[in-house]
This record gives sequence, structure tokens and C-alpha cells, in this order.
Amino acid sequence: MTASRGDSRSGNGVRIQHPRAKLLAFVLLCGLPLFGSLSLWWRGISLIPLAAYGVVSLLTFLVYWHDKRRARVEGQRVPENVLHALELAGGWPGALLAQQLLRHKTRKVSYQALFWLIVALHQVYWIDRLFLENSLLTLL
Repeated sequence: MTASRGDSRSGNGVRIQHPRAKLLAFVLLCGLPLFGSLSLWWRGISLIPLAAYGVVSLLTFLVYWHDKRRARVEGQRVPENVLHALELAGGWPGALLAQQLLRHKTRKVSYQALFWLIVALHQVYWIDRLFLENSLLTLL
């Protein structure tokens, strides 16, 4: 059986709706943090943001995977505040991938609201840093 043109199957056999659109959205969302992190590295300021996004995203993906496995066997779950802390620390790209590929933490509205707020905060930070010369951050 083949998946329809607008669908794809993840490794666990769950259908991912509109994979091309989701991939495009993921690439666009990652664009600002990636460009900003690379620009800091190229200017010799810091490699930390670039490394943090990569390492923390991988860690976050693995923690989501672990939590999904525990949810299936009704084991000790990872607290949501830990997942959100990892997302805030730069792991939101890994969390977004895990949510789609593992179909985990996608239905709880309160969880998704905070997750997308964290993604938006990262976007606003990089917009401010790259285009507004930190003018928003100085207001805080």
C-alpha cells in the first residue's frame, strides 16, 4: 500500500499529513535561528548558539522518543516542564521533528500553546538581533 501524494508514513507507520508543507514550514522556522547563529560564528563572536541548537535539539528529540516509549508502556513519564525547558534552551527544532515523526505531544492544546509561544520567542529574539539591532531587548 502506498501513501497518497499529500501524506507520508513515519517510521512507526503513522501517517504524516502534508509532509512537504510541514517540511517547508520547518525549514522557514529554522531559517532565522540558523542564519543568526551562523552570522555570530562567522563574525567570530560565538559558536555557542549554533552548537546549542544542534546539541539541545538532538537531546530534546531523544527525550521525546523516551517519553513516547514510556507512554506506550505506562511507565514513568518525562514532566512537561522538562520538555518545555529543553525547547526553550534551543531544542524546539528537535521537539518539532519529534512531534511530527513520533506523533507525540500533538493533541494537548495547552502543551501546544506553550510550545508555539517558545518557538515565537526564539523567532522574535533573532528578528530583534538581526534586523532591529536589539531594540526590543533593550526595552525589557
